[in-house]
Amino acid sequence: MTAAPSVSTASAGSARQEPDGLEPNGLVRDAMIVYRRQIRMNLRNPAWVLIGVMQPVLYLVLFGPLLKPLVGSFDLPTDNPYTFLVPGLLVQLGMFGAFFAGFGLIAEWREGVVEAERVTPASRTALLVGRLARDLSLLLTQALILVGLGYWMGMRGDVLGIVAGIVITLAVGGACAAASNALALTTKSEDVMAPIINMVMMPVLLLSGIMLPMTLGPAWLESVSDFMPFRWVTDAVRSTFLGDFGSSGVMWGVTWAVALLALGVWWGTAVFRKENS
Repeated sequence: MTAAPSVSTASAGSARQEPDGLEPNGLVRDAMIVYRRQIRMNLRNPAWVLIGVMQPVLYLVLFGPLLKPLVGSFDLPTDNPYTFLVPGLLVQLGMFGAFFAGFGLIAEWREGVVEAERVTPASRTALLVGRLARDLSLLLTQALILVGLGYWMGMRGDVLGIVAGIVITLAVGGACAAASNALALTTKSEDVMAPIINMVMMPVLLLSGIMLPMTLGPAWLESVSDFMPFRWVTDAVRSTFLGDFGSSGVMWGVTWAVALLALGVWWGTAVFRKENS
């Protein structure tokens, strides 16, 4: 008489675990657990937040004054050099900062943290989502610092447009962070991962028009940049900063940002699940 309830209870317990924590409540709960652990690790050493923002800040402080006397000769939608430069640096921050997120995951894998997480009933998707939430929190903090400094140096822009530009940047940052985590678990080596990132980021930086408009280059180089998704994202963020929400450039930039985010999350989730198989 007592065996049936115990079998029923065991079956119910196994049934709850079969979906791998993919129920909305379970996914959110597991992701928050991972997020809180990750954010506590970063709060123990907040210098990393400032280190991550230092490169675009240095570009803003050092390159901005050089760009100021030349802005009149460029075919730009604004005569304010910082309104042109800050959106580009914002996208750069989202790309470069997020692409290096995977290095921490390699260290966790080497210390056995990832393996310990994988033997728990936690959703494998949550292992990625929790880390992405940490990365986006840091990126948001860095973006606010960069925009605030830009305003202090003379940048002007539409308030809602700046908010929209930051949201687009967060989408791109999430895509890059997810891809970085997937690459980290695939290579499991900083020595392999670093050259790959550098090889990818150099043409992305040069062809995205982050520092200078692509119209300054020859026609063939501008044509090549048309196939660079981050170029459309950069143009979209610049347009939103000016309050221009209806242009086709904004539509293409948002489309690419969402598509890259979906692709990055899919790849990252696939790798985390493969690691569990």
